[in-house]
Amino acid sequence: QVQLVESGGGLVQAGGSLRLSCAASGSVASIAAMGWYRQAPGNQRELVARMLIDSTTEYADAVRGRFNISRNKARNRWYLQMNTLKPEDTAVYYCNAASRWYNNWGQGTQVTVSS
Repeated sequence: QVQLVESGGGLVQAGGSLRLSCAASGSVASIAAMGWYRQAPGNQRELVARMLIDSTTEYADAVRGRFNISRNKARNRWYLQMNTLKPEDTAVYYCNAASRWYNNWGQGTQVTVSS
């Protein structure tokens, strides 16, 4: 299992930028995929961006070209750089770490984009 703590959410105007950070602890060496998901009120949780252990990345169509997922070399922290934010990006953003043995979530951080 890993424990995840997100930070970096907040209120920003449309067109602005935010950087989310996820700090992982515990069995970090076993992480096979790390990612970011979001959930807006009344909607299901959806994938935003994901990075596999071989650095392959995957993005939702709605954020491709605006958001970037990255990680540090120690593999215990990853980031989501969000640029050109839109009001429809408003949601609670969750950090995720997955392996064959677990699928762990952080507590979530609110991102609000005003128009």
